[in-house]
Amino acid sequence: MQHSETIQVALVDDHKLFRKGMVELICNFSGYTISVEANNGKEFTQLITPDNCPHIALLDINMPEMDGYSTAAWLKKEYPQVKVLALSMYDNEDSIIRMLQCGARGYILKDTDPAELKEALDALVRKGYYYSELVSGVLVSNIHKNLSGNTKEPLPVHLNERETEFLKLACTELAYKEIADRMGVGVRTVDGYREALFEKLQVRNRVGLVLYAIRHGIVVLS
Repeated sequence: MQHSETIQVALVDDHKLFRKGMVELICNFSGYTISVEANNGKEFTQLITPDNCPHIALLDINMPEMDGYSTAAWLKKEYPQVKVLALSMYDNEDSIIRMLQCGARGYILKDTDPAELKEALDALVRKGYYYSELVSGVLVSNIHKNLSGNTKEPLPVHLNERETEFLKLACTELAYKEIADRMGVGVRTVDGYREALFEKLQVRNRVGLVLYAIRHGIVVLS
């Protein structure tokens, strides 16, 4: 996804007045336009096609017929290139963790300042994810619970030097292309490291890599 092209955004929310305000707001952001509007996940799945596929989908969580969790999971399976940003009134840990597990690349609250929404959209375009202070706090809290709980942590998997280097860089805000440049390899090689670690560590996304790295002391929270 390049900055030079107009970023197509889908907005899926059953509150029409809120949606109307969001459409006006996002269309005023330079480089963004609303390409799809839907009342719920079911309607959205009927509107999206390979020829009408947004770059980013803004999903409410609590919707009739098909909620945000189900919609994010459907997108992850059918259109994995679409980056999901959850837009919700819920700031509880369970909602955030569950939405990330369903494939969301970011999570912001509906009362967020417009500047943060723009920052989140820009981050999704540039890096592929947006972890706000809210999400970061929930992830850290979740890690500490797991560490202090009775859950038996599996033994660390053996990683070679390059895999460890990649894992440390994956815990930064660098995009995968920037990681490739930093490591002096091609993007395909970095993709290979990522897929190998997903399989070795039994995780499904970059959040999982970060959680593993923190749990096993490969990176240390400042």
